[in-house]
Amino acid sequence: MITVLIADDHSVLRHGLRLILQGDPNLNVVGEAINGAEAVEKALSLLPDVILMDVEMPDITGIEATRRIRAVQPDMRVLILSVSQRNEDLLNAFKAGARGYLLKSVESAEMLAAIHQVAAGETILPPDLATRLMNRLAEPEQNIEELTARERDVLQQIARGLGNKEIAVILSISENTVKTHVRHILAKLNLRSRAEAAAFAVRNNLASK
Repeated sequence: MITVLIADDHSVLRHGLRLILQGDPNLNVVGEAINGAEAVEKALSLLPDVILMDVEMPDITGIEATRRIRAVQPDMRVLILSVSQRNEDLLNAFKAGARGYLLKSVESAEMLAAIHQVAAGETILPPDLATRLMNRLAEPEQNIEELTARERDVLQQIARGLGNKEIAVILSISENTVKTHVRHILAKLNLRSRAEAAAFAVRNNLASK
């Protein structure tokens, strides 16, 4: 018998999942969690074989809940069940220790089969999501945390369309120092031009700060 914990903040979906899982005589739903914090608490107290985990939940996300659970119980198996197809969610879910990722549009039979496979130690990822994940892994790392506070200041001004001389005046530094910061920003973020740097700043909400 495979024990399962359902973690999702939507009561109707939790009820529907329970009904589907009850149709499989080899599955036993041992509990439900309505947010990320409760998912961690119940996972560590009930010790289910598989956790069906949503991504977007109140309190803490399903990805963070997965990370916390796996930090204490590294062998516990988490199967993400989400509406999100964002590349970052896919990547971060597996970084957190998830053993599978399914969309909520999945057919019931496929989900049941995935639970059995994850419980047996397999990793589950539909082909289309697998392709997207591989493409994301092939992209250069662009981690804003790599930038110093001053480099972020310069990047913000680049996003505003300012040149080196204007940035130097605003930040009270020399133009040569600005040029040095720009080189470092492009190198750290694997970018090729100021235009790419400006686009990166906009995507990361730096342009309006």
